[in-house]
Amino acid sequence: MSDSPIFPQFDVIVIGGGAAGLYSALCLPDHFRVGLVTKEPLSLSASDWAQGGIAAAIAPDDSPTLHYQDTLQAGVGLCDSAAVEMLVEQAPQCIQDLVTMGVAFDQHQSHLALTLEAAHSRRRVLHAADTTGRAVVTALTQQVLRQPNIQVISGYVLDLWMPTDTDPFHTNLDLGPGSLNPSAASTASPHSQPCRGVILAYEDRVHWLAAAVVVLATGGGGQVFAQTTNPSLSTGDGVAMGWRAGALLRDLEFVQFHPTALTLPGAPRFLISEAVRGEGAHLIDDTGKRFADAYHPDGELAPRDVVSRAIFTHLQTTHPDDATAHVWLDLRAIAPDTIQRRFPNIVQVCQDWGVDPFQEPIPVAPAAHYWMGGVSTDLSSQTSIPHLYAVGETASTGVHGANRLASNSLLECIVFGAQLKSLSLPTPAPEGPGNSGALPPISGTALQLEAWATQQDHLHRLRERIAQLTWHSAGISRTQTVMEGAIAQLQTWRDEFSALPLSQQLASLSIESARAIAVPQALLRQWGETRNLLDIALLILQCAHFRTESRGGHYRADFPQTQEDWRGHTLVQQQHLWRSNLL
Repeated sequence: MSDSPIFPQFDVIVIGGGAAGLYSALCLPDHFRVGLVTKEPLSLSASDWAQGGIAAAIAPDDSPTLHYQDTLQAGVGLCDSAAVEMLVEQAPQCIQDLVTMGVAFDQHQSHLALTLEAAHSRRRVLHAADTTGRAVVTALTQQVLRQPNIQVISGYVLDLWMPTDTDPFHTNLDLGPGSLNPSAASTASPHSQPCRGVILAYEDRVHWLAAAVVVLATGGGGQVFAQTTNPSLSTGDGVAMGWRAGALLRDLEFVQFHPTALTLPGAPRFLISEAVRGEGAHLIDDTGKRFADAYHPDGELAPRDVVSRAIFTHLQTTHPDDATAHVWLDLRAIAPDTIQRRFPNIVQVCQDWGVDPFQEPIPVAPAAHYWMGGVSTDLSSQTSIPHLYAVGETASTGVHGANRLASNSLLECIVFGAQLKSLSLPTPAPEGPGNSGALPPISGTALQLEAWATQQDHLHRLRERIAQLTWHSAGISRTQTVMEGAIAQLQTWRDEFSALPLSQQLASLSIESARAIAVPQALLRQWGETRNLLDIALLILQCAHFRTESRGGHYRADFPQTQEDWRGHTLVQQQHLWRSNLL
């Protein structure tokens, strides 16, 4: 089903139109009324940008046990063994399900083709040329649009609707203290109040939509960094909403920086897939010398965090003051027909920007790519809040630990989305307020429109500043002093944000008054995304400051060693920050 008019109440609301959201919606029992909320057209998600592939042990010389061991090795001691076991054991069946749904993976001699990526001990990565994510999302989208029980809603979720003693939206808008308290808790507080639904910006108005169950599948938060391979919609919405609602969060400091993003003036940080190095591409510096072997025995095929730090360190010694510095990825050792067959999209994008990978190396540098941390979930994808679930990059399932193994991300979306097949609805289901679509939007005055334009400019500038600040303070290399300065600056920006007229207007909003407000949906989304970026920037920095060691995607230049007494999770709930027991 398509947009409008939207129902005032659903059995399940799924937030997010990437692989996690689409597959979750499809796995729900078909007698459920499902609302799938997407802030962009279905094809525009981070999953659609996924190039490398999806991992599964289906080769004769491979096994789930080997896949399990490789995943644990990459996770540097922080993987949840039960979650990893479920991931690798269910992977082959999930691949078969995708094939049945129409995903056209590449074939080799009538078998599914497999390639090698870093830190895998076997060739186990299935692919569809170099646009695997697009192939998966396209097939799933076609399936979703055929389901009469699923309504796709193009809107923006401002917050989760939580029961409160006062107005629910006012409480959710409370930005809270500017810093987390690292000694305030040692265990998670039980959350007895269930999620009731979502607060949605739709057609220039705010709606309360009730649901028996809500699924967060909003992807990651790469836009909190100035250099990222993520699309502009990756603003950490699900994690920020979960935090404000009181959900338990885990391991937010662990961010994976992809080593090889296209680095050219004016060009987006387009990801050059790890599979390119798996096929034989080499990293070289300005002199044409290979350097990755000097940092790790596996060279270019070392884990992503190692390769990213190798490039970062090498550039610090050769271009210490150049923020746009890069190394080179040389594909010329690969047969040209293999390059064209395996990486047609990469070839096309590079050529569009004036680089011919058949004749010259590609300029690359690291960029923020994947967030290992997120809203903590169990094996059924349930969060600490009753009736609230999370799937995909938004969730912290325990399968990635401190550093995700390549091509386990799409797999995680499918395996953990599949757990919703056995979802049962709570009884009785919550009742909705019935205000959806009741009144037409009210036009703003010329004075209001001018004020809105001014606030839009302010939000745009603030978003850019957040990204620059987080990149420089919580990027590939982190130190205490720099992070403390960044945390103080974010606290100031959060205070300024809460004082904006639109923030004040929304803070006074209630279910009844929502019918009388008409704010452009684009402005509501920009306001909501900026608010979420402020929240997750602070959360990442606080957690990175708290963990005084280096592990996986978290590197402290002032604490460069991995410490056994830090082999536990960083946990956040509301304003409380603490460390779990040793794993």
